[in-house]
Formats: sequence, C-alpha cells, structure tokens
Amino acid sequence: MFSTNACRLYLSASRRIARNVAVTSRVRPTAIRTFVKPSCSAAMPIKTIDVPTMGDSITEGTIVDMPVAVGDYVQPDDVVLVIETDKVSVDVRAPEGGVLTEVLGEIDDVVEVGSQLYRLDTDADAPESPSEPMPATEETLTPSASSEPVPAATPPAPAAAPVAAAAAPKTPPPAPKVAEAQTFLGSRTERRTKMSRMRQTVATRLKGAQNTAAMLTTFQECDMGNLMEMRKKYQDVFVAKHGIKLGFMSAFVLAATAALQEVPLVNAYIDDETKEIVYRDYCDISVAVASPKGLVTPILRNTELMSFADVEHNIAAYVEKAKNGTLSLDDMSGGTFTISNGGVFGSLMGTPIINLPQSAVLGMHATKMRAVVNDKGEVVARPMMYLALTYDHRLIDGREGVTFLKSIAEKVSDPSKLLLEV
Repeated sequence: MFSTNACRLYLSASRRIARNVAVTSRVRPTAIRTFVKPSCSAAMPIKTIDVPTMGDSITEGTIVDMPVAVGDYVQPDDVVLVIETDKVSVDVRAPEGGVLTEVLGEIDDVVEVGSQLYRLDTDADAPESPSEPMPATEETLTPSASSEPVPAATPPAPAAAPVAAAAAPKTPPPAPKVAEAQTFLGSRTERRTKMSRMRQTVATRLKGAQNTAAMLTTFQECDMGNLMEMRKKYQDVFVAKHGIKLGFMSAFVLAATAALQEVPLVNAYIDDETKEIVYRDYCDISVAVASPKGLVTPILRNTELMSFADVEHNIAAYVEKAKNGTLSLDDMSGGTFTISNGGVFGSLMGTPIINLPQSAVLGMHATKMRAVVNDKGEVVARPMMYLALTYDHRLIDGREGVTFLKSIAEKVSDPSKLLLEV
C-alpha cells in the first residue's frame, strides 16, 4: 500500500513528464547540414612540377628566365622556366598542355633539385586560334555639294607703333662678357648587371686553380705550312667522303692525344685527399668553345680511338649545341686535358689557366707570317703559330712539360708523323 505522501510525489512526477513530452513534440527538429569543401583536384586537376635533376654534382640552380606568364596556356614541351646551374642553363619544359597557375619562385631565386617549381592546370582548354579579322570599312568623308568653304579668319592688322616709342632714344647694347673656360665631358653613365651563376663558378674555379696548382708555362713555335698545304690539297676529297670540312683543330687534338700517350704524366692528376697520382689510360680532351653565355669546354671522349673525321664531326656538333644553348652537363663533365684556341680571336701569345683537376692545358694562338731560318740557312717567310703549355709543376717537371709540347709542335709541323705514329 502506498502512503498518501508517496502517492502525491508519484502524481507530481507523472505530470512533469507529460508536460515535457508535450513540449518536445511541439519543437521542430533542427536540420543538421554538413559543409564539405570540394577537393581542388576534383574541380581543377593541378599538377605540380618539381625542379628536375640536372646532374650528379648539381644540387641547386638559379631561376634566370620565365618565358611564360602565370595564366598563359602552354603546349607540351614548351619552355616554362630557365634554370642556370654552375655549368649550363637548363630549360624546364611543360610535360603536358595546360594553364600555368602558379610559379613557386621569382627571377634570381635559388631552387633545389626536387623542390616544387610550378603548378599546371592540365584540365584547362587550349585557347582557340584567333579568327581572321574582318577588314575595317574605310569611311571617306566627302563634303556636301551645297556646303561652301568657310573662309579663313583674316588675322588682325598689326597695331601701329606709337610715335613716342619711335622717337625714344635707343639704349646701347650691353658690353659682351668674357667667355668663361668650359670643360666638356662625355657620357659618364654606369650600369650594373648581376654575375651569372656560370660566371661566378668560372671565376671561383680559375682562382682556385691559381691558389692550388704551381702553374708554369712553356712556349714553342710551330710551322703551320705543311698542315695548311695538306688541308688545301685534300679538302674537297675530305668533304666528299666525310661530309664535313677539315679544320686545324683535329690535327691538334690528335697530336695532343699522341703526346699524352708518350708522356702519361701529363694525362695524370694529383688526388689531394689521398696524396696519390692517378694515371689515366684514356684521353678525354676538353675543347674550348665560345657560347653566348661564355666559354664552355665540352669533352671529346676517347680521342685515342678517333680519326680526323671523328674529331671534326664531334667538334661541329658541340659548336652547334653551344650556339643553341643545348649543351648538357654530361657534355662538359670530366676531361683529362684541355685545348684552348685564343688564336681564333687574334691572340698572338698568352698563358692559359689549368682546369683542375687536370694537370695541363694547351694554348693555340694566331698564325702569322714571320721570317724564319730553314734547314738550309735561308731566311724565308713561313706561317708560324706560338703554342703555350701551362702545367702543374707539382706533378710535371720541366723535362716532361717541354718534351710534351715539343712533340705536339713537331707532329703538327709534319702531319705525316701522325700517320706513322712517330
């Protein structure tokens, strides 16, 4: 049996529960809405392009050019940016067509290999080619027949000069001043341009070579007459067979290759870390080639296996690449010996600088007609060239250096020695 108080409490609780249920039934349920931000890849497929690999020893480069602006449409293989490294400039091309949406860098920014470089919207439509514009209708304004020409306004007659002014006495002109001495100077403007990354590297390496190697230069003169006669005699036959002209550089490359095999120490180098001399049984000769961005030295590899025609074809290919700016790092990496031809610019004599870790460099100069004494004691005019050999005196003694350069001069002066390998 429930007591009176218990019954009252039970009835009160029942009423409160009933009221809450009624209120809850009148309340409109709240709708829960979820906002989902669409993925960028779903609405706009953006492809991120990274800085490409530019060689085993290259870890970074500098952005030097942006041929394409953000918002432009690029076709596959179009150049988007140009990155300059220590040795070459690398064209970063679009892997596929799309709109350039973002460039993660600016001109002169240094970017690391593998980092994000730019973004491309590959889902964008290519712009339509502009249609032929309609020729504009030329309108000629023809005056009406009823219209009459408007006479030009008659200028007012000049006012008569006052009589008083005419009668006034004339003021005497001022006395001429003594001319002061003047100094005439020409234009004295100045301008500044930032050193390219390649030029900075060249400067650092050349100065490092001076600080490291004990460089010594020796000279020889070379009679170019026999080589010039051979070239003139067989030029047409050579071109007909090999499809390329016979130049002087191929003779010097093959003469230097033979001399490197005769004096292997010139083809060696010092390993400063291990304090060892490393001899190389192959000949990779660097040939200096002028490019729009400076002097570059592509490598003729295994010249001991090359003929005159092989050398000429390889040099011609490198010259074309240098003009087009398509030389790669592999084309210029390595080298056991360098030939520099300052004679093409008119240099009469100079001392080239070693390209470390190589141990020597040959300098060719201009060919000039000079009076020399021949074997018969006669003074005759001969086309002569001065040759210079700069070598690392830490490794190469004077005897080896002079013997090496003299061997080159003798082989060029008498090209038959190259054929007979003597």
